[in-house]
Amino acid sequence: MKKKEKFIRTTEAVSKYKHLDEMSTKDLLKGMNEQDHLVPMAVGKAIPKIEKLVKAAYKKMKEGGRLFYIGAGTSGRLGIVDASECPPTFGVPFDRVIGLIAGGDKAIRKAVEFAEDDKEKGWLDLQKHKISEKDFLIGIAASGSTPYVIAALEKANEANIETGCITCNKGSLLAATAKYPIEVVVGPEFVTGSTRMKSGTAQKLVLNMISTSLMIKLGKVKGNKMVDMRLSNHKLVKRANQMLVDELGISPKQATNLLEKHGSVRAAMEAANQA
Repeated sequence: MKKKEKFIRTTEAVSKYKHLDEMSTKDLLKGMNEQDHLVPMAVGKAIPKIEKLVKAAYKKMKEGGRLFYIGAGTSGRLGIVDASECPPTFGVPFDRVIGLIAGGDKAIRKAVEFAEDDKEKGWLDLQKHKISEKDFLIGIAASGSTPYVIAALEKANEANIETGCITCNKGSLLAATAKYPIEVVVGPEFVTGSTRMKSGTAQKLVLNMISTSLMIKLGKVKGNKMVDMRLSNHKLVKRANQMLVDELGISPKQATNLLEKHGSVRAAMEAANQA
């Protein structure tokens, strides 16, 4: 019988840098930057697992399913940031990608004590959105041991909802619970245990990869352009105008007229191509 390996939280391991409180500002910044360089390499090693998760989530989303993120603390906030950026960037409805955090929306700005330890609340939060087997759920926890997240994934598995996770420790209970686990092991933090640093950066990079590749596969990008972005400010209107100028070979004034008439880059392009 194979001996079970001991779970080691490298996210809690002691920093390789000593006496931070005695360092100069320059040395502090150089040390953090040195550690930050390790993150993309760790993410790169996880691409095969990220690919499997994206393919599985895409199968659900192309049939109209939703993508859910659930986490606590920094992990929860990162999921909410990624979810909130999908509608303006890709023009999808606000309920297509949903981020949930332990302690509710108030925890986005102010930590809610012991919220991450609640084993019941995660699933209850998901049920408020009527999650079903049509959807895909990703649990986010740097430690891989957050009760709020793990228990939610366990309930989702029981309900035949496909699950994935993003964690920064190898061999965690969260990874064992998720059907499509992503483990990005970045090693000890610059400040011991401060997982908002390298671990948070790794999670953000993976979330970018997941949501962006899903939206591209769902047809929300044409070529390399965000043709379905919402024109919610002057900067985005100017960007949309330039897209039309580049793609259609027309003047800025013509592009402006098309945008005003059709309301989006995609609709403007389609109208111009049909003319």
